[in-house]
Amino acid sequence: MVYETIPRTIRIILLGEPGVGKTSLILSLVTEEFSEHVPPKAEEITIPADVTPEQVPTNIVDVCLTEQTIEQVAEEIEKAHVICIVFSVDRQETLNKVASYWLPFVRDNCPDDYRKPVILVGNKIDLIDYSIIDNIWDIAEEYPEVDRCIECSAKTLTNVSEMFYNAQKAVLHPIHPIYSIEEQELTERCKKALTRIFKICDIDGDGLLDDYEITIFQKKCFDTPLQLQVLDEVKSVIAQNIAGGIENECITMKGFIFLHCLFIQRGRNETTWTVLRKFGYDESLELVHSYLYPSIKVPVGCTTELSYKGQQFLTQLFEKYDRDRDGMLNPTELKNVFSYCPRIPWHNLRYTVPTNDKGFLTLQGWMCRWTLMTLHDLQNTTAYLAYLGYNFLENDTQKSAIHITRDKKVDIAKKQSSRNVYQCHIIGPRSCGKTSICRSFLGIAHKKIKPNMHERGDNNTENNCCINTVLVYGQEKYLVLKEIPITRVSDPLQPHEVNCDVACLVYDIAATRSFEYIARIYIVSIPEI
Repeated sequence: MVYETIPRTIRIILLGEPGVGKTSLILSLVTEEFSEHVPPKAEEITIPADVTPEQVPTNIVDVCLTEQTIEQVAEEIEKAHVICIVFSVDRQETLNKVASYWLPFVRDNCPDDYRKPVILVGNKIDLIDYSIIDNIWDIAEEYPEVDRCIECSAKTLTNVSEMFYNAQKAVLHPIHPIYSIEEQELTERCKKALTRIFKICDIDGDGLLDDYEITIFQKKCFDTPLQLQVLDEVKSVIAQNIAGGIENECITMKGFIFLHCLFIQRGRNETTWTVLRKFGYDESLELVHSYLYPSIKVPVGCTTELSYKGQQFLTQLFEKYDRDRDGMLNPTELKNVFSYCPRIPWHNLRYTVPTNDKGFLTLQGWMCRWTLMTLHDLQNTTAYLAYLGYNFLENDTQKSAIHITRDKKVDIAKKQSSRNVYQCHIIGPRSCGKTSICRSFLGIAHKKIKPNMHERGDNNTENNCCINTVLVYGQEKYLVLKEIPITRVSDPLQPHEVNCDVACLVYDIAATRSFEYIARIYIVSIPEI
């Protein structure tokens, strides 16, 4: 799945001094032959998608200063996706104008926050017997928007099609978000994205990509298996070029990042971009909104749970990061799980889900916490599933990880339910023991509880909840307990406070007025419950 919005049509314009061969390059591409007599300016050419390597329709626009005003040229720059600045390799003054006039002119007519890619094109190499590519790169270093430099000849057709193909690539697979030409290495954003990708593909969590994991990665990214001989050659290149890139015949994180740096240095930006887009990244190396948040409509009266596929994925994820195989995630292991996410999504686990005596997350607690988040914050669940690689490993969107229950009214009418998650609201006045009930539900020994944020009216849906599993007719179900603090007993409960499967009214037998409070609450709130 590709999540980036790719232009429906790529627009390429050719700039440069008169007589450098702009029109000849266009006509040589279209006719596949050179003509000594060409018009001052070629008409706009449209190349159909089926004859371009990237399968994207391409418009090619010729610019002629003798037939167009500066304002018209500026308008063409604004409409273009990529600019080719052409000079003649046998005329030094045309190369000088690239840096002194054309590059500043292009920059002045591009938005401040977006510099369009530029290809520097040295035409007429049939007239010289040496390369001037080094001189071009000296100019390129001053202008980061220069994507690449290429020498060609409209007369001999040398590199003509390659020039336009590279212009397409500069739009579809831009170099600057992923590679710093000045530093000759990947950008930090690219390294961060590739680190996440590596960790997702490291299925067994040993910090290495073995042959099986590389094969899975190759098939899912490029829809083709990697031949064993090619894989051995790749490993050999890594081993020869970077220390620590190969370990136990497997590719390390260091080797994986080096390999993509090598792809880009060899002009294969599309390889790295194919991988990045497969994992949901856009041109800014941010995860696309639709990748994180697929459209899932939940009808009124229905709730959201993890599907079997979602539970299976999360169980495997738990086992992957439980490195000491003790059936729990200690703080370091939990941090490692979310190391390639924006942050750890949960806090205060000890009083929310089942843990061991040290507060370490058990598998039961892990599944409980995901279940709670799926019930109350579906968007956060889908986002974190995406961060953790569900889309790639399951080859599907997060929709398949979510089950939407039927309307609760139907369950009540039929007096049966297939839901796996139920909500119980613990309602009562302050200091009646609501928090003690919730903690006992998690197996936490009774002790004096200080007034907490729940009693101060905290409205965060999950902060005053706990969840555990219970057996119902031999089947394991999830039960969520939510504390509903009462501030004024004369006020009826709000709709969201009684929106539950069962209400538990709590009173303190040692407090003479405690039951009276509950009775009043019940009477006032009968219409709601």
